[in-house]
Amino acid sequence: MSPTDPSDKLTVLYDGGCPLCRREIAHAQGLSKRQGDNALCFVDIGRAEGDGALDAERATLLARFHVQRADGSRLQGAAAFLAMWARLPGWRWLARMGRLPGALTLLEAAYNGFLRVRPQLQALARRWEPTAGLSIHMERELRSDHAGETGAVHIYRGIACVAARRRDTELLGFAQRHGDIESDHLRLIETWLPLQRRSRLLGAWRLAGWLTGALPALAGKRAVYATVAAVETFVDRHYQQQIDHLQHHGGPDDLLRLLQRCQADERHHRDESTALLGTSMPWPLRSWCALVGAGSAAAVVMARRL
Repeated sequence: MSPTDPSDKLTVLYDGGCPLCRREIAHAQGLSKRQGDNALCFVDIGRAEGDGALDAERATLLARFHVQRADGSRLQGAAAFLAMWARLPGWRWLARMGRLPGALTLLEAAYNGFLRVRPQLQALARRWEPTAGLSIHMERELRSDHAGETGAVHIYRGIACVAARRRDTELLGFAQRHGDIESDHLRLIETWLPLQRRSRLLGAWRLAGWLTGALPALAGKRAVYATVAAVETFVDRHYQQQIDHLQHHGGPDDLLRLLQRCQADERHHRDESTALLGTSMPWPLRSWCALVGAGSAAAVVMARRL
């Protein structure tokens, strides 16, 4: 079996549900479009429902790479790749090398070897593939939001723990009321961010959050209010940056509304805490708040990557 004549139109039948296939086909489509001809057309087998012939052979077509000639005959495996490469600028040299004696046999063996490890490679590729509808930038930002809301939930749990032991009903009510809102934020963000895309340091964020709440609670109400005001001041700016990005570059409208809702709640927490705190703070408390703000910024940088 050998590649077809490049003058014939070729239909590439690919698995749109495979992240490896999507990346390769996207590259091929870009080259084909740049070439400005109709030598190739692309059909996603996973979406081509209603075509009786394709429906009947879907499992076979998804198991291996296929291309279809203009006369209806098909090539599969390495021969299909050679036929596609022969029509792509920058790849024709590889198609010519594939016509050398014995080359197709070696390529077919390599392709069969790839198929044996394809499931593992697909799983790995999915971990690094952007979430549907999100840019890589926004996915990283959402990962930092998820880590931040996880930490926020535990800030209020730390405050509530100390307040309960001290029988401070005012502070306990403050922590429970704000903690419920942060838990709602966390739940909403989790609807956008799959489990495998979340920060790998969530245990550290939980511990850091609990300590950030419990330590100032040991020092008294004003330390708690100052800490919450410092955290929410940073969070307000962080959400605003994401809102600005979506408004400028575009993105899901539902996500924009979610971020705006979260930001409004965080601003309310900041304003309430600032009002309860009063106007003056001693320098140790100002230093602590500066440390909290710097720590929040560092945590965002880490959560974007890990």
